[in-house]
Amino acid sequence: MTFDRRRTTRLTVLAAATALTVSSVAGTAVMAQEEMADEDILVGLVTKTETNPFFVMMRDRAQAKAEELGIEVTSCAGAIDTDNEGQVACIDNLIAAGAKGLLITPSVPDAIVPTIERAKEAGMLTIALDTQTNPPDAVDATLATDNYQAGLFIGEWAKAKLGDDAENAVIAFLDSSEGLQVTTEVQRNQGFMEGFGIDPVDNTFIGDEDDPRIAGFGASQGDQLIGRTVMENLLAANPDINLVYTINEPAAAGAYEALEAAGKADDVMIVSVDGGCSPGIEYVANGRIGATSMQFPGRMADMGVQAVYDYVKTGALPEPTEGLIFTNTGVQLITDDPQEGVASEDSTWAQGECWG
Repeated sequence: MTFDRRRTTRLTVLAAATALTVSSVAGTAVMAQEEMADEDILVGLVTKTETNPFFVMMRDRAQAKAEELGIEVTSCAGAIDTDNEGQVACIDNLIAAGAKGLLITPSVPDAIVPTIERAKEAGMLTIALDTQTNPPDAVDATLATDNYQAGLFIGEWAKAKLGDDAENAVIAFLDSSEGLQVTTEVQRNQGFMEGFGIDPVDNTFIGDEDDPRIAGFGASQGDQLIGRTVMENLLAANPDINLVYTINEPAAAGAYEALEAAGKADDVMIVSVDGGCSPGIEYVANGRIGATSMQFPGRMADMGVQAVYDYVKTGALPEPTEGLIFTNTGVQLITDDPQEGVASEDSTWAQGECWG
């Protein structure tokens, strides 16, 4: 089985900054209502958590875009990355409030689908941000990072950085969940493996690999404190770990704390995904993270709110990026230790672009 994604050439931040294109689609969840006053348009943003800086930026940019358009945005989130029940409650509240659009970063991409269907039945346009639903067509559109490419970037960088020593690497994986096979974490994890030269076997599934360089997997929930505990446990099981892949930068920060406490911070390389101003780019600049793949959550939120507005007014929907099944909002490798053959930008550049 292969990952449901047609590969295209790499998209840099400039390529991904192209304007959102739209097309008219008949028979979707919501009929265009040109006569609706702007102030009556309510958009609901449902994120995985309230505290992750990635989702904080998404919330802030959605609010700013709504104010620009003269419409309303309300935000809600689960308690942790895998809190499906919390997201169900959020959507139920939006249905009761008569929202016209749902923007969601699904915590459990398959379990949330029945609730998304109820939102559609209630007349909402449904758009996934950052994380695809399972199946992807459970929503009307998806605006997201190419997460497989994000993983591929940091895998290629780590392999180039280690050189001949890559063959003897001892790698810890700090994913988000354990056994849930969440779309985003699968894509990042398997992309990293491909980039590093590990056979992912089935690249729609984490855990079927048999490469001896894999020291173990841990569920960080994308959280700094949990990430530290997971890293401590992985180190206790295998003190020879010298490379750490993390699902996001809060998990990377927790991993670094554990490594520092164990006196191993200078001997272990960390790679990650997000490209947030802090801790991400700050940690690249001070050497705590070797490389990270920058995402653009602000752009996702802007495009999502605009898409709901356009749909209510005209019936137009976002079109997928050519060659993909979603609209790619961009990804850029960030490192202060560039490697030959691996395109990147440095932390100085990234400070002006983080969370864009």
